[in-house]
Amino acid sequence: MAMDARRRTVLAAGAAGAAALVAGCSEYGDDGGAPASEKPTPTAPGTDTGTGTSAPSESSAAPAGEELAKTSEIPVGGGKVFAGQKVVVTQPTAGDFKAFSAICTHAGCTVNKVADGTIDCPCHGSKYAIADAAVAGGPAPRPLPPKQITVAGDTIRLT
Repeated sequence: MAMDARRRTVLAAGAAGAAALVAGCSEYGDDGGAPASEKPTPTAPGTDTGTGTSAPSESSAAPAGEELAKTSEIPVGGGKVFAGQKVVVTQPTAGDFKAFSAICTHAGCTVNKVADGTIDCPCHGSKYAIADAAVAGGPAPRPLPPKQITVAGDTIRLT
């Protein structure tokens, strides 16, 4: 009888340890992969995101078809991060607009700038090419997923 009680105690402790281990693992996109000291500080609405333009309010996600920007706001060879909508729009060559998720595929942080031909994540240094969001550097395991936009006249809309 004492052997069965000890076996149950050991099994219960093992199960509790396994549950704690699983609970401690972060899920992709929950921003739990980076220590607090490495996580970027959220951008306040109307502040500069490093692209020379103001970030939209983070609490207002653009519904399908809502205007994101004017084409003139997206520099040729660069781009702009829309943190509130979790999308980055680039213009690799004149008149060629692309959109990708702004959520880094490494640890789920939001990319914060487009510079020198790459989309950059501040958490661990991942970089993505502006033309196709392919990994250009850092620990990111895969490209940023594409997002759907439409360009009509001088207006870019998230669809």
